[in-house]
Amino acid sequence: MEKRERLGSRIGFIMLSAGCAIGCGNVWKFPWMTGQYGGGGFVLIYILCLLILGLPVMTMEFAVGRASQASPVRMYQKLQKPGQKWGFMGAICLLANFALMAFYTVVTGWIIYYFVQFLTGATADLGFVPMITNPGVNVTYLAVTVVVAFIILSFNLQGGLERVTKYMMSALLVLMLVLTVNSLTLEGAKEGIKFYLVPDFSKINGQVIVGAMNQAFFTLSLGIGSMAIFGSYMDKERSLMGESINVICLDTFVAIVAGLIMFPACFTYGVEVNAGPSLLFDTMASVFNNMNGGRWWGTLFFLFMVFAAMSTVLAVCENILAMVRELTGWKRPGACAVCGIAVFAFALTTALGYSKFSFQPFAEGSAWLDFWDFIVSTNALPIGAFVLAIFCCTKFGWGWDNFIAEANAGNGLKVQPWMKPIMKYLVPVVVIGLYIYGLATFAW
Repeated sequence: MEKRERLGSRIGFIMLSAGCAIGCGNVWKFPWMTGQYGGGGFVLIYILCLLILGLPVMTMEFAVGRASQASPVRMYQKLQKPGQKWGFMGAICLLANFALMAFYTVVTGWIIYYFVQFLTGATADLGFVPMITNPGVNVTYLAVTVVVAFIILSFNLQGGLERVTKYMMSALLVLMLVLTVNSLTLEGAKEGIKFYLVPDFSKINGQVIVGAMNQAFFTLSLGIGSMAIFGSYMDKERSLMGESINVICLDTFVAIVAGLIMFPACFTYGVEVNAGPSLLFDTMASVFNNMNGGRWWGTLFFLFMVFAAMSTVLAVCENILAMVRELTGWKRPGACAVCGIAVFAFALTTALGYSKFSFQPFAEGSAWLDFWDFIVSTNALPIGAFVLAIFCCTKFGWGWDNFIAEANAGNGLKVQPWMKPIMKYLVPVVVIGLYIYGLATFAW
């Protein structure tokens, strides 16, 4: 049996876990959802969802990963009691990670394309619709994303993924602060920040709450084992609630700062905040085209976006790789080649979904991207979080005592006895209730 790989440092673990959490969810999806759901009220509910739901579920996922010393495809089986049948969740985790990469790698390709266009100064005809309807651009940049990711992952854990992510995350945080200072000096900064951070309670409804929960799980990559794999690479020196708080704080900082970069710019240049998925692309491109030195600010902005998106692609592809290697016994390089081809094939649906391979799964205008996002965000993440809570906190699964022993091993913040009713009852009830409401009100 090959010895399980380990991360070289605690900072490596935090940067890697945060890198998985920080990505398109923070800098692409969070700002456009905030714009569509009315600004400050959505941000407030989102932060509450992170604290009440995200923190307990992340602690559970790290605990299951560290205790099992296995990838998500085997972790439930290894921890279940005799006669229990939790192994089905392993297959769901594997499929859900593939479904996530089926659209995430394409969005990352779009970001790399915008970065290249700004870097070369070819921004005159840049637009979201021309880009997504161009099959050549989509397939080329999807290929770039997948090839770069799996080349990095073909090296060992410390030499490849951990080293690259530490540098990328450090650069990401520096770039964000530079861009924020620039945005806060714009004319519309005050109006933009008011829309973004001052809640309008009249705009909060059931759909806003469901959207905030789904976004909290999406941004933290919770429920499908994406965090559990990094738990399995940890030693027992630190307790898991404290580490979860570190990751969530870093993730939330990046999401909030992404809005501070974008909304002052939106209000300064009079662009729609509720533009949806194109907000990042059309809005920010028009902002930079109108700004002094805009080409270079745009290059910096999309470079930061590339780092954010690639950190998640690397982390989730590492998860897929670990699961496939555990099932097959393959070495890293061979598994990278097979997994890379499989991810690319899945993602071709999204890459060609606006041109050669159109498919309208839901309301008019929906496409493959919406289908994969529905599979992951609306279904797999909340169902996975619900299952984790039942598995960790009840006698039907691993059980509360086993979970607590694992989560509280090491130095740092511990799960307290008063938290048991929150984790055992509140989390699963709220998650399943919002999940059912979300399906009932979904724009079919």
